[in-house]
Amino acid sequence: MYEVPQQAGRRFVVTGANSGTGRETALRLARAGASVVLGVRSPEKGESARASILREVPGADLEVRRIDLADLSSVAAFAAGLVADGRPVDTLVNNAGVMAPPRRMETADGFELQFGTNFLGPFALTNLLIPLLLESPSPRVATMSSAVSHIGKVRFGDLHWERGYRPMLAYAQSKLGNLLMAVRLAEAAAAQGSPLMSTLAHPGYTRTNLQTAGASLGRDRPRRSLPVEWGGLRAQNVETGAEPLLFAAADPGAAQGAYYGPSGPLGIAGPTRQTDLPRSARGATLAGSLWAVAEDLTGTRLPPLTPRTATGHPAPATAPATDAR
Repeated sequence: MYEVPQQAGRRFVVTGANSGTGRETALRLARAGASVVLGVRSPEKGESARASILREVPGADLEVRRIDLADLSSVAAFAAGLVADGRPVDTLVNNAGVMAPPRRMETADGFELQFGTNFLGPFALTNLLIPLLLESPSPRVATMSSAVSHIGKVRFGDLHWERGYRPMLAYAQSKLGNLLMAVRLAEAAAAQGSPLMSTLAHPGYTRTNLQTAGASLGRDRPRRSLPVEWGGLRAQNVETGAEPLLFAAADPGAAQGAYYGPSGPLGIAGPTRQTDLPRSARGATLAGSLWAVAEDLTGTRLPPLTPRTATGHPAPATAPATDAR
């Protein structure tokens, strides 16, 4: 099992921290001495996760805060609360997501649910927290994507799947968006000589509630869990599945713009290694084009990535518009 390096004195924000790879990431960071903000849509479930982590790591520094990535006003409120703390955030872990609801659904802002929750919500949160991240001497944003992103395509003419909704293809587009966001952020940081690092990860085929929670939305009965073996592939446990994200978020050996995933055949399972970006993410202008669209949709902009402005204060980010679409 991968051992997270000591993180004492560092503050992490982990979205979707009440279950699956998010809870495992929060647990292992806490075990390494980090202070962890558990960003969750349900405070009740967040408190349950906090209590379970405390049973394993007594005295861990854990805080539950509500964020609904499907609602830009909630994203803005969450970011504002962290800013009001007056404490730097060392690492933002964009982990939360929803997968393949069987029918097309929308966020509070009118976006297709997966594109809004998996991509636009984290995009806005990242922009809003960058000034706070830049208060850290070694700031980092680690973003969870998916191996499914290799079949993704950015449908600029119909980003919200108003025509011919396909659950898995809409999911693939949203996770490709995560890749492109992280790549573009890494490029911007390098161009500006910023200390900010942007890394990416995917969990391979990891058995969590992600595959069933989204697929159960809108159904009278919850969908049954996927089998441990599915289509000839064997799922790995969440302890191993969370390790690429943990490496991307906390390891000193992680590199700017690098993508981490399982090392086994087809990237399905196994120990963490650096992997290549899928062909779907390699268009010369693709990341920049999607970034510009996301800025317009969320009403947020990338602030300067240098630690402080000429006045000595953190550079402000634009708050998201509530009528973004």
